[in-house]
Amino acid sequence: MAQHNELGKKGEQLAVDFLLKMGYEIVERNYRFEKAEVDIMALKEDILAIVEVKTRSTADFGNPQDFVKPKQIKNLVKAVDEYVNVNGLEVEVRFDIIAIVKAKEGYEIEHIQDAFYHF
Repeated sequence: MAQHNELGKKGEQLAVDFLLKMGYEIVERNYRFEKAEVDIMALKEDILAIVEVKTRSTADFGNPQDFVKPKQIKNLVKAVDEYVNVNGLEVEVRFDIIAIVKAKEGYEIEHIQDAFYHF
């Protein structure tokens, strides 16, 4: 597997661990609908957090969160709308980004709530 894929998988697991520690329940990982893949869906109280995980080995080329593109956002919104409707969920939906950058020792994790869209 390519090194960037390994880093992405590591970043997703770090994000899951972080969310669990913050009191979230993980309800889906890598949910796919049409052209979208939702990295993590996590529930806390009555909020379904849709979490896009962006992991980088360095911030030299910009912050990880800067790499979420408008078309990706549109596809995520469509996928989550489908998920909520099919499952008959009565929750508030929030779109978050967890940005992870490899540091000298470990990783720096930033959780950005309401990152790009709010129902």
